Amino acid sequence: MLRKAVNLIATIRALGVTDDVVLNVLGEIDRTLFLPPTLTHKAFENNALPIGQGQTLSQPYTVARMSTILRQHMIEQDIEAPHILEIGTGSGYQTSVLSRLFKHVCSIERIKALQFQARRRLQHLDCHNVSLKHGDGWQGWSSKGPYDGIIVTAAASHLPEALLQQLSPSGCLLIPVGDAQQHLYLYQRDGDTFTHQLIEEVKFVPLVPGDLL
Repeated sequence: MLRKAVNLIATIRALGVTDDVVLNVLGEIDRTLFLPPTLTHKAFENNALPIGQGQTLSQPYTVARMSTILRQHMIEQDIEAPHILEIGTGSGYQTSVLSRLFKHVCSIERIKALQFQARRRLQHLDCHNVSLKHGDGWQGWSSKGPYDGIIVTAAASHLPEALLQQLSPSGCLLIPVGDAQQHLYLYQRDGDTFTHQLIEEVKFVPLVPGDLL
């Protein structure tokens, strides 16, 4: 584990995330690589940080919490080689975490400049099990599906139906929903039946439909 990450990991553990596999992955990834040079001194604070284009690098606790929920679902469903879709590549930080936890990760980003930067970072980190796409996250990536897990890193005003339909028969969708007030939900599929549960209140940038930059 990176020495400078020790206190951050202890903070995340104290907030209730206790999955050692996830915490070890976060502790091994240098968060400074995903930030503008002017903000690298804040890399190991438990805060969301701006990365340009009106987007943010997610709070480490949130990354750990969402990654843990996804991993727990795969364990409960006995899925040995999970195929994951991420909506909102952003800096590539959450993507890099997912790539170390799951067999294969597909990730969509609507802002081309961010996608280009994320691709370079992921290559630098040898994340070779990641496929990237410049596209509309509301539509998912149906040609690469179905997915055992879909994780959305921006808040949708309402549930995108296309994402539910791209889940495998026992897949799950982890998504923040809401505008001024947002909540994280876990949707689980069992054949043609969907159930959902409220996880917690969250704060994300909005999931913008259609408008590619």
